[in-house]
Amino acid sequence: MTAPDATRPVDVLTVVSVAGVTPTVRRVVLSGTAEAVAAAGPTVNLLVPEVGDPAPRWPAVARDGRIVWPQGRHGVSLRSYTARRQDPARGEVEIDFVLHGDGPAATWAAAAVPGALLGVAGAGPLGDRPAGWLLLAGDETALPAIGRILAAAPAGTRGVALVEVAGADEEQALVHPAGVDVRWLHRGASPPGEGTLLVDAVAALERPEGEDLFAWVAAESATVRAVRADLRGRWGLGRAQHHAIGYWRRGRAMAPAG
Repeated sequence: MTAPDATRPVDVLTVVSVAGVTPTVRRVVLSGTAEAVAAAGPTVNLLVPEVGDPAPRWPAVARDGRIVWPQGRHGVSLRSYTARRQDPARGEVEIDFVLHGDGPAATWAAAAVPGALLGVAGAGPLGDRPAGWLLLAGDETALPAIGRILAAAPAGTRGVALVEVAGADEEQALVHPAGVDVRWLHRGASPPGEGTLLVDAVAALERPEGEDLFAWVAAESATVRAVRADLRGRWGLGRAQHHAIGYWRRGRAMAPAG
């Protein structure tokens, strides 16, 4: 049995503002202590309560980082997201939610208003690393992570960023080095995750010369597997030269937005 002093409460953030970024992306700004905001990213575990629940039964966090759930029904869902921005000095963290499907996070974000609560518990890295040449490939769920990677890249970085979205109205302004070519891929009326647009775009690229390169890929799981196979096979990338992760799976509600 877990000792009473072996856990600590999760950090609970409060919604400050909500704004539509594109037709399917909603940006939520949350406030909390400087320590909680600093720990809420770049990849953070969100504890999403049910819409309208005035007193969520939050879990606790064990000393080893495990989430300890309360017994019985609690109505809180765990989802992994990438924080678009963190400002510990102001006590703010900014998260973009893709409003596809009826999953708990999208449902919560669609109904979120100032004063609503959201829990955070644990965080992790993006999985990127510096390189002279970058390939970034993802769909709208990966945009927060792609945006952070591009913004942090040195000015002399070269490469290509491939971002699949529904159409031009889903594009977002991204800060990036002049040598990185950002290409928006429009899938039109096709449902997310059903086409091969992103896979084909990577397949059309020629591998750059040299070994100072890194590829970062995040999208629907089957899409990521196909791109990863291309990068490992045709490009010959080793484990240290790429990071590919399925952010969501077709047939299930989209989980992360980055």
